[in-house]
Amino acid sequence: MDYDNIKKLIDYMGGSNLSTLDVEFPDGTKISMKKGNNECSQVNNSQNAIVKPQENDVITESKIEESKKNNQDEQEYKYIKSPMVGTFYSKPSPNENSFVEIGQSIKKGCTTCIIEAMKLMNEIEAEFDGVVVEILKNDGDPVEYGENLIKLK
Repeated sequence: MDYDNIKKLIDYMGGSNLSTLDVEFPDGTKISMKKGNNECSQVNNSQNAIVKPQENDVITESKIEESKKNNQDEQEYKYIKSPMVGTFYSKPSPNENSFVEIGQSIKKGCTTCIIEAMKLMNEIEAEFDGVVVEILKNDGDPVEYGENLIKLK
């Protein structure tokens, strides 16, 4: 099918009352067209209109409240983030103890984990003091740039 025939088909669709058109030609060419609904809905400005709350409105309000609460909780925490893409390790070698444990107090500059990138082992230091609340990755997990690794309070 050539460009002129496709253009004629589009023009026909635009001038008709059809909302969708699906055509399959013997050569295997398929054309689907759908007309968008550009009609605007009208708002009733009547003073006597009664608005009933929908169940979805209540759910949305509760989700907003929950989100605000979570944001407040999250503001209490600081995160050690990955400065690069690589593989996370919590210990210097498989036979040694982890750099940090849950509940441990750490100081700024303390080594918290290792990110292996391009066969180089990069020690990740704490950027601030805090207490380890959660270690968000397991040994061998891939990490992305900026991804949270360790949660501190």
